[in-house]
Amino acid sequence: DQNILDFWTNVVKPKFEAANPGVTLNLVDAGDAAGQTAIGERALAAMQTKTDPQADYFESADWRLPAGAADAGLYVNIKEAGLSNYSKINPLAFDGDYSVPYRGSQVLLAYDTTKLDPANAPKSFADLVTWIKANPGQFIYNRPDKGGSGGNFVRRAILEANGKDLGKFKIDNYTQEAGDAALNPAWDILKDLAGSLFDNGAYTSGNTQSIQLLGQSAVTMIPAWSDQAIQAINTGVLPETTGLVQLQDLALPGGFSRSVVLSNGVNKDAALKLADFILTEEVQSAVLSELGGFPGVAWDYVSQELREKYKDVIPTTIPAFPGGDWEKAINDGWYRNVAPNVDRNA
Repeated sequence: DQNILDFWTNVVKPKFEAANPGVTLNLVDAGDAAGQTAIGERALAAMQTKTDPQADYFESADWRLPAGAADAGLYVNIKEAGLSNYSKINPLAFDGDYSVPYRGSQVLLAYDTTKLDPANAPKSFADLVTWIKANPGQFIYNRPDKGGSGGNFVRRAILEANGKDLGKFKIDNYTQEAGDAALNPAWDILKDLAGSLFDNGAYTSGNTQSIQLLGQSAVTMIPAWSDQAIQAINTGVLPETTGLVQLQDLALPGGFSRSVVLSNGVNKDAALKLADFILTEEVQSAVLSELGGFPGVAWDYVSQELREKYKDVIPTTIPAFPGGDWEKAINDGWYRNVAPNVDRNA
């Protein structure tokens, strides 16, 4: 996304080059996931022919792709690379030994503190349900297939209906029977809430529209991506009186972006310096203040001022929910059972 490229252009690049005289970062936009996969496939082919892959570092990548790349040794084992800041990484952010989690985003609750005292902001899903029912018309979320903030609110309801057991949901364990058993109780929760939502059961068409309604004081609370909410506050789209809070019994879902270093890159040593540099307090604090993301390091390693400012959204859990067949079943089931009168093509 453009905001990520801007962050690297305006923050990471000048800071890293100043700290490493003689090293220049050449930032290339891969365009999309397919473009990045093509570069990865080229790098894997270059490893086999012992030629220059013409790439050194992926800002955000799944080390499992292209298929067979990790087994072939395409990516540096970061755990064994001797990075001075490796021990600072948030334990919640790890995903194997081949990547560097450096920024995260998670759905949280954004609310109007002029209407809701922060001391009374919901801290559990049960508290949130109680608040929504006690304040009809003051909460809205977007359709789950139109944006991750609403989609992950729905997924948090699913987890609530299943004893908060993340183990029930894996990328490869969906069956019709398992889906019905896991999802039907969640549809009951969400149907029960529908009449208490904004406009007696309206749903926004995306993350941005939800933020706009909060900014216009049409509602008091919404689920929102952490980075979008923080950026909206910083740019004045949401007022400074906007509060942010995360559920403490089990957080709303989210995830991390993770960098990888190519083992056959001609600038591998410089790339490893970069991997170490993005974990410094300077960059990790900027992930919060400039990008609006969550740090990839433990919160003890960002500035005390920022820890205090965002104390209500520091997650103790970052649940990740699988896509694939589960995603399709969730979207289809939500339209059929929760919002049958909503045209999913509108």
